[in-house]
Amino acid sequence: MTGMRALVLGGRGAVGSVVGAELGALGHDVVPTGRSVGIRGLRIDLRTPPGLRTLASAAADHDVVVNASGIEDVAIRQACEAIPFVDMSASGDYLDRLADLPVPTATVLGAGLAPGLTTVLVAALDHRPGDSVDVAILLGSGETHGAAAVAWTAGLAGRALYAAPEPSPVVNFRERRRFDAGSGPCTYLRADFPDHVLVGHPGGISVRSYLALGDRLSTIGLGIVGRLPRLRPLLDRAPHLGDDRWSVVVANRRAGQQISAVGRGQSTTTGRLVARAAIAAATSSSLGPVTMADVMDADDLRSVPGVRIDLG
Repeated sequence: MTGMRALVLGGRGAVGSVVGAELGALGHDVVPTGRSVGIRGLRIDLRTPPGLRTLASAAADHDVVVNASGIEDVAIRQACEAIPFVDMSASGDYLDRLADLPVPTATVLGAGLAPGLTTVLVAALDHRPGDSVDVAILLGSGETHGAAAVAWTAGLAGRALYAAPEPSPVVNFRERRRFDAGSGPCTYLRADFPDHVLVGHPGGISVRSYLALGDRLSTIGLGIVGRLPRLRPLLDRAPHLGDDRWSVVVANRRAGQQISAVGRGQSTTTGRLVARAAIAAATSSSLGPVTMADVMDADDLRSVPGVRIDLG
């Protein structure tokens, strides 16, 4: 699709700016929004009723709306009515509420790296009902992330996973498991990335996601905050050790099958993936909620600059 008009909410942020730049490079017209924007942007405060009314008016003139604002409010999707919509949230409870909205066009749930790319890789596994799938996500601790991403990660500490596949509550950052992402085994911490909600529950499989940071000491610190949630503010002040390399490994415990992906720059990769999800949403015949796995496959991921996929 060429000549698409995209409205990018949070278009000046760490990810939103990449979404806009990527869509622009692919030949599309982009209007960024925010509470403060440049000369080509649209000023919208999404937390206010007047802001939502401004959004409704602006959305009607676009082919797709991308929510990269970090604000998790279903009223944002409702304001966009019949316009295809892409949300990069990683919160399972919010995505569940978003999926319940009766809208006449596609709503892409959880676009980005994790979930998003991870969702596509889980769906690409050869699995059957009853299987257990592990998702190991390693993020570069040397990269400076936007405030919304840091706040989201800190907010997990001390909280139970939403709709975990286990019968009893599972608390973030307390369960440990070792995975080898290609550079030797390291420890990962259980984390509430929502692929168990997006593809696990619907497919009858148990999906468990784990997080490690590129620097071992940073992962240890995350584990400490998981045990002592009152230390959450320290995550915002933690030094950025290591580099910006990320990796994802998904594995089926029963079949032993494994798929992996690697790249550099979490924010850049996320923005590029969200941009392609926006194009897919605008051209999709799907009605209602879909995941990245419904509009993209592993071959589509290979077209994203900087992403390398190994199907095992």
